[in-house]
Order: sequence, then C-alpha cells, then structure tokens
Amino acid sequence: MNNVKNIKVLYTILILLLIGVFIISLIAGRYAISVREIVNILKGSAKKMDETVFFNIRLPRILCAGIIGAGLSVSGASYQGIFRNPCVSPDILGASAGAGFGAVLALFLGVGSVYLSLISFVTGIAAVGFTIFVAGFLNNGMNNSKMILILCGMITTSLFQAFISMVKLVADPYDTLPSITFWLMGGFTYITSDDVLLILSVTMAGMIPLMLLRWRINLMTFSEEEAYSMGVNIKAIKYITIICATLMSAIAVAKGGMIGWIGLVVPHFSRQIMGPDYKKMLPVSALLGAIFTIITDDFARTFFAQELPIGILTALVGAPVFIYLLYQAKEGFS
Repeated sequence: MNNVKNIKVLYTILILLLIGVFIISLIAGRYAISVREIVNILKGSAKKMDETVFFNIRLPRILCAGIIGAGLSVSGASYQGIFRNPCVSPDILGASAGAGFGAVLALFLGVGSVYLSLISFVTGIAAVGFTIFVAGFLNNGMNNSKMILILCGMITTSLFQAFISMVKLVADPYDTLPSITFWLMGGFTYITSDDVLLILSVTMAGMIPLMLLRWRINLMTFSEEEAYSMGVNIKAIKYITIICATLMSAIAVAKGGMIGWIGLVVPHFSRQIMGPDYKKMLPVSALLGAIFTIITDDFARTFFAQELPIGILTALVGAPVFIYLLYQAKEGFS
C-alpha cells in the first residue's frame, strides 16, 4: 500500500512539474509574454501580435516538443526492454537514418514542408521494414534473432547515412546545404499549429498500445525460454513494439529532425527512479521525456544570441548524464 502511495505521489509530482515547465515555457522567449498577457489572450482581449505569437508559434512548438520527447522516451524504453539491452535507442533499427534521408532528399528537391514530412515519415518506416526483411532473410530460426535484427539495423543506418552524405555532396553549398545541415541537427523552429494534431495522433497510435502491453514487455526482459513458458508470444510482442516505436521515432524525425540521446538517456533515468518494472517505468519515461525536451528547447531558443539546434544541446547534456547513469548502474541491467 505504501509503495502504491509513493508511486501516485511521484506521478503527481511529475505531472505538476510538467505543467509548471509548460507555463514557464509559454512565458519564456525573445518575444516576452507575461502571465497577465496570456490570460488576456485566452479571454480574447490581447494584442494581435501577442495572439499570433502565442497560438501560431509558441504554443504549438511547446506542445510538439513535449509530445515528441515523450514519444522518443517511450520508444527507447520499449526497445531496451524487448532487446534486453540498456544501450539501444529509438534509431537502433534505422528509423532515424531513414527518416533523415527522406527529409534531406525532400530539401534537395525543394518540395514543400508537407511533402518533406510525408517523405521523411515514409522513408523512416521503410528503413525499419528493410531491416526486418533482411533480418528475416538471414535468420533461420530463433537463435540470435535479436542480435541479427540489431546488426541489420546497424547496416541499414550506415546505408542511409551514406545516402545522406551523397545528397549533401551534390547539394548547392550556398542555398540547399545549409538548410540540410541545420535540419539534421534537430529543432522545432518550423513547427506550426497544423503539426500538433498530426504529431499527437501518430505518437498516440504508437504509445497507447505500448502502454497497454507494458506488462508483457516486463516478461520480454526474461530469457526467451522463460517468456515462452509464461505463455508470451515473443514474436508478436516484438514486432508490435517495433512497429509502435517506429511510428513515434519516424514522426519525431520527420517534424523535429534528428534529435539524439532523449530515447537513450531518459529511460535510464526512469529506471533509476522506478526500477525495471515497465508498468511503472513507461509512464515515467513519457513524463520525463516531455519535461526534458521542453526544457532543452527553452534553452535552445532563449539563452543564445542565435537559436541553437536542439540536437546539439541534447548531446551536450545527454552524453555526460549517460556516463553518470552508467557509473551509478555498474551492476548491470536488471
């Protein structure tokens, strides 16, 4: 009973923290909007400029940052569970590299932002499909099937990164190449109010099944023989998890660029707080991922003379934090 009470207290704290970060983020920015002005905006009595900045720029950006952060964190945690490896991340099967190539190709061809997101999303899913196809072709049984899948993901990632390099090589160095480089570093600069519903829908389509199946992901952390003996359909759970995680990763890259470390570091931090129980860890990962991404984006757009790509900040923060978390968990992944 006491443990259940502590979990509820933790959830309450994280939700309140997320709300607090969200409100502060609405206020923070180069164009200052006070709490009183936000109230006036909601009443419909604010200046036109305040309403434009609030509804068309700041609110959509913060919402999408939180949704994408939650999606990447849940995606990373789920992958770590089914592969029984704390060092895998949402891009392990090539989703990020594939989506990145699609976006780079779209920028090179000069298509509109709608088609850029669509092409990026489709190529991200196609990359994972290619990984699964090659792994299925190479694997003749259940032995080492997960290792083969991870290795095929590395091959796919390397292949699509080579495609990205080829496009960058032939891109116009004065016009197209800077756009490609900036996009690859990740950020929410071009997020609009039209993107919120799409990002939310795709992320929820991936997250809800994982939340419903999170107790089965617990069983996947055992050996395959033990999971089979408990009546778990390993293959079905594995591919459902991969599909759901890929949806969240692909939409994150399609709309936010290649943002690293969130799906690797946040699940580790959640595991430090909640332990290895995925029934508790996945919701905490979602909340922490949203909080971390919103705060990082606040720093990226507020504390520098020029907006910094969020991918740079997540790497600067994520790498040392990950080293610390690995040091704290020297006993291993349990």
